[in-house]
Amino acid sequence: MKTPTLNNMFWLVKREFWEHRGGFFWAPVITGGVFLLLNIMGIITAEVIGARHGIRIGASGGLQHVIAEMNAGDLSKVGLALDVAMYSAMGLIAVVLGFMVLFYCLGALYDERRDRSVLFWKSLPVSDRDTVLSKVVSATLVAPAIAIVVGIVVGMLQLLIVTVVLSFHGVHVWQLLTLAHPFRVTANLLGSIPLYLLWALPSVGWLLLCSAWARSKPFLWAVALPVVTGVLVSWFGIMGLFNLPTGWFWANVVQRLLLSVFPGASILAGAHGINVGQGGTDPRLNFMDLSQTYQLLGAPDVWIGVVVGVGLIAGAIWFRRWRDDS
Repeated sequence: MKTPTLNNMFWLVKREFWEHRGGFFWAPVITGGVFLLLNIMGIITAEVIGARHGIRIGASGGLQHVIAEMNAGDLSKVGLALDVAMYSAMGLIAVVLGFMVLFYCLGALYDERRDRSVLFWKSLPVSDRDTVLSKVVSATLVAPAIAIVVGIVVGMLQLLIVTVVLSFHGVHVWQLLTLAHPFRVTANLLGSIPLYLLWALPSVGWLLLCSAWARSKPFLWAVALPVVTGVLVSWFGIMGLFNLPTGWFWANVVQRLLLSVFPGASILAGAHGINVGQGGTDPRLNFMDLSQTYQLLGAPDVWIGVVVGVGLIAGAIWFRRWRDDS
């Protein structure tokens, strides 16, 4: 069996990008634009309401004087707020990314069978394995990389907007920018991509398997099978028929199969503890610091999920090779 060459994989991934450019590129760009627009509207609203009611922030001496009187701890809090402003830009984009990857994987193999384009692609000298793997790479690396780059740009613009607004209230822009940590935020976001790949693999594998296997309505099958199974497990537990780990099943099977494509799902699922007493950032942002988030690699759940994801992807390859809906 031949291994996929980098050149073949490059063109396959490029094909995926051009066919789904709206989801991969324009969805995060439009989301970022909406985020900035809403923030600008909120700032303008606050300024207008403040002017109408005679509220002038820093009217006596300006905020510059207030910052000048701050100690190191207070300045750190200001830097924390500016970093949060950058991270917040990624929040909405991450939600959109999760939905985009979910529906992309569900349609990746099903749509080409439905419109019969699979017959054309199978006539090319490209294996089913390479085709499926290109979709895995697109979902777990290309899509989050584009979303994060857009999020970083939007975050920088958000930071600039905040500092410019505060400059009208007597604060020097450059002084505020020196309190923020844009390079650290950028490194944390870019460094989260490999972790996203590992954590999302079982979900991506399951969605691709359903996309390759289902003859119709892959979304219904992908959601119904784990959810109905979870309901049955819960019912058996309530009835006392079997002593099944209900909570564990929902958290480690249902949630992992359906929600792992959403960035940050590993943190919300509690896959690793965050040591709030250590780390290079403010303890309140330790969950974003790479020295803390890479503790995820020590959690057995991650590697079990990777093995399960690889098995599900292998199943998707098999079904793509042999599924015939004619």
